[in-house]
Amino acid sequence: MAFADPRTNLQTLNLSSGMTVVDFGSGVGAYALAAALMVAPEGKVYAVEIQKDLLENLKKEAGVRNIQNLDVIWGDIEQAGGVGLADNTADVVIISNVLFQAKSMYTLALEAKRLLKPGGRIMVIDWSESFGGMGPLPADVVPAEDVKKTFGSAGLAFSLDFPAGDHHYGLIFAK
Repeated sequence: MAFADPRTNLQTLNLSSGMTVVDFGSGVGAYALAAALMVAPEGKVYAVEIQKDLLENLKKEAGVRNIQNLDVIWGDIEQAGGVGLADNTADVVIISNVLFQAKSMYTLALEAKRLLKPGGRIMVIDWSESFGGMGPLPADVVPAEDVKKTFGSAGLAFSLDFPAGDHHYGLIFAK
């Protein structure tokens, strides 16, 4: 296997045209851009990020690639209502490489759950280890079992564990 590949990991979700996807902590937009192509032409992707410069760069990149179904949102994924979208908006929420930075994984899980339509799914991709100076410090790595426990206590049902790259794990939860 190789490093975490957004397109490969997103295939686990069977995304299709017309779906609505929210990417928590979108960063440079690797998952948001890939998802936008997968749900086009009828679907929508919302890239949520707290760093405004990253959102501006992502907006420009979407324009360069002529991706018109991606909106950027300056929001806080760790606040109730911090994303600014209505309840039951998303078919899928993507949470990739942000848990090791989160102050409250539980609050983040609740915000993701709030956005999901009934039967919607959350894909969590995070570091399984600290690797060569990339990703979190060893003490900040969030074990997959901790994620399962926390998201379960937020009322989400664990449904799948999948290989997400050499240094990452992948988990799917459902509302």
